[in-house]
Amino acid sequence: MKVYDEKHIKNIALVGAHSSGKTTLAETMLFEAGLLNRRGKVEDKNTVSDYHEIEHQRETSIFATPLHTEWRNYKINIIDTPGLDDFIGEIASTMRVADSLVTLINAQHGVEIGTEIIWEYINRFGRPTLFVINQIDHPQANFEQSFQSIVDLVGNNAVKMQYPLIIDGQQAIVDVLKMKAYKFKNEGGKPEKLTIPEDQMEYANQLHNELVEKAAENDEELMELYFDKGTLNEDEMRLGIQKGMLHHELFPVFCVSALQDMGSGRLMGFIDNVAPSAADLKPEQSLQGNDIVCKASEPTALFVFKTFHEPNLGQITFFKVKSGEVKQNDKLINSRTGEIENLNQLFIMDGKKRHAVNKLTAGDIGATLKLKYTETNDTLHDSTKAITIKPIIFPQPRIRKAVSAVNKKDEEKLNEVLKKFHSQDPTTEIKYSNELKQQILSCQGELHLATIDWTLQNIYGIKANFDKPKIAYRETIQRPASKSYKHKKQSGGAGQFGEVHLKIEPWFEGMPEPEGFNIRGKEEIDLNWGGKLIFYNCITGGVIDTRYLPSIMKGILEVMEEGPLTGSYARDIRVMVYDGKMHSVDSNDISFKIAGAHAFKAAFLAAKPKLMEPIQDLEVRVPEELMGNVMTDLQTRRAIIIGMDSDGKHQIIKAKVPLAEMYKYSTSLRSQTQGRGTFKTSFANFESVPQNIQKVLIEN
Repeated sequence: MKVYDEKHIKNIALVGAHSSGKTTLAETMLFEAGLLNRRGKVEDKNTVSDYHEIEHQRETSIFATPLHTEWRNYKINIIDTPGLDDFIGEIASTMRVADSLVTLINAQHGVEIGTEIIWEYINRFGRPTLFVINQIDHPQANFEQSFQSIVDLVGNNAVKMQYPLIIDGQQAIVDVLKMKAYKFKNEGGKPEKLTIPEDQMEYANQLHNELVEKAAENDEELMELYFDKGTLNEDEMRLGIQKGMLHHELFPVFCVSALQDMGSGRLMGFIDNVAPSAADLKPEQSLQGNDIVCKASEPTALFVFKTFHEPNLGQITFFKVKSGEVKQNDKLINSRTGEIENLNQLFIMDGKKRHAVNKLTAGDIGATLKLKYTETNDTLHDSTKAITIKPIIFPQPRIRKAVSAVNKKDEEKLNEVLKKFHSQDPTTEIKYSNELKQQILSCQGELHLATIDWTLQNIYGIKANFDKPKIAYRETIQRPASKSYKHKKQSGGAGQFGEVHLKIEPWFEGMPEPEGFNIRGKEEIDLNWGGKLIFYNCITGGVIDTRYLPSIMKGILEVMEEGPLTGSYARDIRVMVYDGKMHSVDSNDISFKIAGAHAFKAAFLAAKPKLMEPIQDLEVRVPEELMGNVMTDLQTRRAIIIGMDSDGKHQIIKAKVPLAEMYKYSTSLRSQTQGRGTFKTSFANFESVPQNIQKVLIEN
């Protein structure tokens, strides 16, 4: 296979809402370039990109799938992405390595919810973006309405490159860059190139002039040329359009029928000639602060943007060559682990098909197999220069489930597979909670969870339970209390004896030292689960030997690890051990540990104990007209609204909500807002549980 230089490699990601036609367009582009003799269809389950069994069952993309074409001396790497935001991790990782984003719009619906969500990520990455209005030949297609919805989304920087037209009863496209019309046969095939019809010339010239102005605005030299000549030639326009795309200030709009192969060739020509390559983008900075220049002559650096675990093949590692070049059998260093990886095989991927290559150069996308130490977000570099590429920041999970194997024999296997899920999709998190005694799986939504469940059952043969997770409460006290306990045990020979008198109080930052005690020592312990234990030695007269104090504290900590109210962790307490007794023969560490634990527990229960629950900072982004429903729902969840902001046509609601009330909130919000609402959460603090709820929890 021909090796292309960095100027002749274009990496595009097909993004857009569910059912906008991304997979069909990818299939058509491969067919148009001659890589396919026959185009597959999603409903026939024979497309190149949607090749997984679960994608066949659901008839939708679930994984981002790399493909490639060769078109007029350019190589175009295409990544077909899912359209559902449950799989936003696949979309985010793809955007990170794409040079340009091709955003598909269904001509029947215009900009949809999924597109709005994806647009937020496009803005975050700042990638050059063009829009493609698809299905222009559909009876319900409305190109002008779809174009206006793009303008509403991105502003007046959206510019028509084409518009659809019917000529002699057949579908045609007017191209205002080339000022030509292309008429298509209903059965597809090569279009007939025509002069723009006379009745369309005025409108086409108007759009052409608008395009010239938009192109000129992005470069001072082009602007001067435009003022001198009153226009720009086609090459000058291409340069201006590319610069506008690079500045994220110009968004060309095309129209196609991917299903009928209408307009795809012209779109591919634009990607070749105008859309930026990796070498055109501003150099990325490494974590070391150096520019990573996309040239074959630079030190080699690969960025791993995706891993996939094939049960019969092992781990497939997908990477982009950010600089330099990589050859088969190269040995590269993982910047995170310091381990050396041997790239025994190099591939270009087309769905499940692997094409072996000997070399990949800067700007290209490839894959390799069975790396031992490398995961998504890792950098592999050669020995000439240490390079660490900034990682992808993945969205936080939105739902949590306690997961366990139906058959306990499968628990170990389940844990291994769940680790693979996280490796493959970092928006999936898995963590065993010692506190809750549960394995907690976090992911993006109910569909994401259903995909995980399907894979467990059908690929790995594991049936799993997905349950509501427990809540990590905390216990503390509200007033001082003093108690004592005498531990005495005699069973022949040396016995056990220890007596402890102590006082406990609620602790808070900055409180004065306790009064009325002769403080001889103080330990401040940062608890692993948050909060503190402050332990004072206030023993006088040697009634308890100093060597037994660590045992008393150990007994107290054991009680705090399993609080007296609900078994939750206890926190923020200070303890003054001020009196007690010991025996010259029978006293030992275990005696004082037991005495300390019992005295502390009794004092805790006498100190007006209370439960505290985790509170989340919640930020909900919702269309203004749907805000009322969301606010009403939040009130039923014991939420406290702390602020509101506006963001265009959206309102941002900021609130504090108990974690116990957030179960299935993702599903609820999606239902209330028809999928247009999004949210994010983070831990805020612990606050007191209302008395009526505390009573129920203690009883349970």
